[in-house]
Amino acid sequence: MNQNLKWKAIFILIVVLICFYGLFGLPSFPTSWSQLVDNFSSRMQLGLDLRGGSHLVLQVQVQEAIGTHCDQTHDELIDQLHKQNITVGEVDRLSNTQILVKNVTPSQTGAFQSLVQDQFPDFGVGPAPGEQSGFLLTMKPTVVSDIEQRTMDQSLDTIRRRITGLGLKEPNVAPTGRGQDEILVELPGEGDPTRAKQVIQAGGQLKFQLVLDDNAYPSEAAALAAHSGVLPQDSQLLPGTSATGDQSGGQVWWLLSRAPIITGADLRDANPGPNPQQPGFYEVHFSVSTAAAKRFGPFTGSNIGHRMAVVLDNQVQSAPVINGRIDDQGEIEGNFTQDSAKDLSLILNAGALPASIKYIEERTIGPSLGADSIREGVQASIASLIAVWIFLMVYYRLSGINAVVALLLNLIILIAFMAISGATLTLPGIAGVVLTIGMGVDSNVLVFERIREELRNGKANPSAVDIGFDKAFLTIIDTHITTLVSAAFLFLFGTGPVKGFAITLTIGLLANLFTSVYVSRVIFDWHLSRMGREAELSI
Repeated sequence: MNQNLKWKAIFILIVVLICFYGLFGLPSFPTSWSQLVDNFSSRMQLGLDLRGGSHLVLQVQVQEAIGTHCDQTHDELIDQLHKQNITVGEVDRLSNTQILVKNVTPSQTGAFQSLVQDQFPDFGVGPAPGEQSGFLLTMKPTVVSDIEQRTMDQSLDTIRRRITGLGLKEPNVAPTGRGQDEILVELPGEGDPTRAKQVIQAGGQLKFQLVLDDNAYPSEAAALAAHSGVLPQDSQLLPGTSATGDQSGGQVWWLLSRAPIITGADLRDANPGPNPQQPGFYEVHFSVSTAAAKRFGPFTGSNIGHRMAVVLDNQVQSAPVINGRIDDQGEIEGNFTQDSAKDLSLILNAGALPASIKYIEERTIGPSLGADSIREGVQASIASLIAVWIFLMVYYRLSGINAVVALLLNLIILIAFMAISGATLTLPGIAGVVLTIGMGVDSNVLVFERIREELRNGKANPSAVDIGFDKAFLTIIDTHITTLVSAAFLFLFGTGPVKGFAITLTIGLLANLFTSVYVSRVIFDWHLSRMGREAELSI
């Protein structure tokens, strides 16, 4: 064997050893057959359709985020009109994108329009139909589109962080492609997604608000009656539990200052811990950012003896009395179990959802269905492989063994690369494996037929092999590139199992280029080096 051929053989051997190590040698080198099997099982990541699990499709209520922006603009507009002494009638929010301002004083029309254009550039302003001296503010379409996109991006990030925090393995969170407001969540191996659904759906809107009336009201009507039917300006009536968070007394109502002191966005960290005041229950310890502490400290210092409400998703969790200045750390009390306190910490750390979500599809795939799919897929792959091997060895005689070795190495590289890279094998992915076998056969047939053609033209064995590989190379490259382009589009626009097919096909094609062109050529060269010059090539 010449030196060049020896180095090529060593390189192929190293590739094979790396593949076997990636398949069976991690996470720890096996010392028994059972450990070898366990290593292989742990390295192969199975998709939802093979492993079983939960499949959820969520719809993000993006219109809520648009409505929230309109609400904030509505409140801010009233405040600015008051500060600039612009006299108007009623200011009504007509829809998620429109605000109607009635009876603008004619002499202040110019000042009103200048205020809107300067302070509220997200809205266009024009005369209100049917309203004398009235103006209609309409949110610009580009702003609506921007809010929709931002809401979807933030929802995706938040849900992904929450699912990851639950410790679920290999979750898939991605836009479904069926609409602009839908998100696909796949949880392989999770047969009961109840807890995950609760964590995903929790709004996570945390606020700390000053309690205006120290005593809670038993009903909303009682609170209104105590204020002669009209709540104080800039106040808010919210339901919740008692001051200590005890829910045994039923729901009560708290009158709060509308403006929050700090919000969940100011949190730096949140962790669960036992509640020393209520043995058996848990609370959530939190710390806030430095900027928030500069607001929180002076506020709590100047309101000692008053109550401060901890509001989560518009529900008062507790309303403790402020006993001293609090700067950057505090607790959220309630009847939390260890799991619920842990989930709340996870939700707060992951951040709030910008809009609520609705489940529009939920499916649970049993592991037995996945096991059947794996068994039948493996049977199909083995059957096709054996049929191809028999054909190659009958039709191309000894050279068929060359193709068999190349195909076998192709499969080993494909599976090993998926195991090492952590790529997920899905049911369509198994179809990709079978398709790869077909592409491998096709490449070998192209090369072998070219070699046969050159031998029939009277070329010597080495020359026929050289010319055969050279002529077939460009054709093999062309067919593989076109298929790779198709696989790229499937990966970009597909979801879940379709992406799995694209990944398997891509890896298989690249491995096939290596085995059918490089490995097969090395085997031919090695065989020719051992043949006599006059011997006939078995092909």
